[in-house]
Amino acid sequence: MTEDSTREARQHVEHVSSQHRSAGIGDGAGDGTGDSGVYVVQEGDAVAPTDAARPELAGAQEYRIDLERIRFSSYFARLSDVTQVVPRSGVGPVMHNRLTHSLKVSAVARVIAAQLAGHEARHRAHLRGERDDDPTGAIIARLGGCDTVVAQAAAHAHDLGHPPFGHLGERVLDRVARERLGLAEGFEGNAQSFRILTQLDTLGRDFPGLNLTAATRAATLKYPWTRASWIGVTETQRPVAERPRGVGADAAHGAEKFSAYALDSREMETALAAFPHISAGMQTVECAVMDLADDIAYAVHDLDDFTRAGVLQQAAVAGEFRAWLADLSRFAHMAPEELAGSGALRVPGHALEQLWRRLALKDAWIADREAFTAAVRRVSAEVGDALLEVPYDGGIDSERAVSDFTRRWIEHLRTSIVVEERPHVRSGYVRLDQQAWHEVMVLKFVHAHFVLERPELGQPQRGQARVIADLALGFDAWLADPIDAPRAPRRLLEWVDDAVAASFELRRERPDLLSGDTSDAGLRRQGRTRAILDYVASLTDQQALTTHRELTGAV
Repeated sequence: MTEDSTREARQHVEHVSSQHRSAGIGDGAGDGTGDSGVYVVQEGDAVAPTDAARPELAGAQEYRIDLERIRFSSYFARLSDVTQVVPRSGVGPVMHNRLTHSLKVSAVARVIAAQLAGHEARHRAHLRGERDDDPTGAIIARLGGCDTVVAQAAAHAHDLGHPPFGHLGERVLDRVARERLGLAEGFEGNAQSFRILTQLDTLGRDFPGLNLTAATRAATLKYPWTRASWIGVTETQRPVAERPRGVGADAAHGAEKFSAYALDSREMETALAAFPHISAGMQTVECAVMDLADDIAYAVHDLDDFTRAGVLQQAAVAGEFRAWLADLSRFAHMAPEELAGSGALRVPGHALEQLWRRLALKDAWIADREAFTAAVRRVSAEVGDALLEVPYDGGIDSERAVSDFTRRWIEHLRTSIVVEERPHVRSGYVRLDQQAWHEVMVLKFVHAHFVLERPELGQPQRGQARVIADLALGFDAWLADPIDAPRAPRRLLEWVDDAVAASFELRRERPDLLSGDTSDAGLRRQGRTRAILDYVASLTDQQALTTHRELTGAV
């Protein structure tokens, strides 16, 4: 199949999808900006020229409609009051929330997608006989193309499903749903985002969801499988290092991360059918761009917050890096039990060595100790020594130091992009090169070890976890009350009816997609729980606190 027939397939699926919206495949050539550090690792077969016409303008318009529908969504607006990494209380207005994070991910995604679109445009010019071929552009074209607006739309949408209090709320809803409310599939923020786009949000018309093109829907599928699709797959059958990133190793309960619930899996299948050259379990090009932009924004932009808020302390950060770098050989030969012993993580250098060993275990396809050491040296110099050398005081010099750090790292990472036609299963068609990949892993380590694991966050997070659990269990008890259930929130009651009906329909048409108790009573229980999760996850942080007080009678 040529890349033109690939695009025709994508266009055809757009046209006949359940939402009945057609979309051509715009190549975004107007945003191309030269090579910009993108290079190809592996070229595919040569592509024969063709004169098949493509409705670029129609496609571009359809994708812009997608982007605007997401921007005007109430679910997008609510992200302004959903925790990003840590709550903003006590640190002033500088802290990111899920909305500002999404906007920055979109900005980074647009830059990366524009680079790729430029390569594709040069390949198109070659097919017209106007210039030499661009191997990177040829790969992108064969995989279905890269549109800058689609990448932006996916970035805007990628966090819509985050519940109150961010990842903490996500973990609590998943645990409560599976352990106490009879929903084996549980809760997952990525799957919730897809559910919002395709089912829960509304344009005020007689169909569910935002009626987005297949290209945009597919671009949000970071983990294109359901949880149940990995149930029963053991470590012996397929080791973690040979599974897509995010699947995990839980054969009993299935995938750890996934992008569609069983109720929405047919929507996922329809969207992915538009990309016949994308391998099973792999992201589309635009989705890979969004995922990469998310990693970059998280690794770099969020350090702005922690620096300005004084959360990152030079002594702790520099001490960890210096200790590990000063005694590389000893750490390399340290026994696992010594490294993970009681209190070991509080000893400088131990946490970094544990990070390296996790990377080497799961990602041997790219992990390299020399590259990791070089990454530690660079981050140590630029974060531990330079960025944190002088405490942030709100002055112009301090602000310039933070902004310069962010600018340099964004520029460095966006020019370290690799396009690979046959990537490792734990990678993607668009990824960072080996050195930059290690640097992002170390930057993310700074977040995890020096921010998320701070003991002082423990107490407020336990309180937030209780709020989320109480809300889910409280609404379940309310709906189980035969006398008072009709007075539950109208939206919740309507969602219960819809989810229960959808569960029974799925049992009739695709029983293989269901998990857990699939008896009549079991499906009614599952549908009710799914609706409760939809409702709780739709709240902002403040709405969750207010609703909790009202529902529990807490003062």
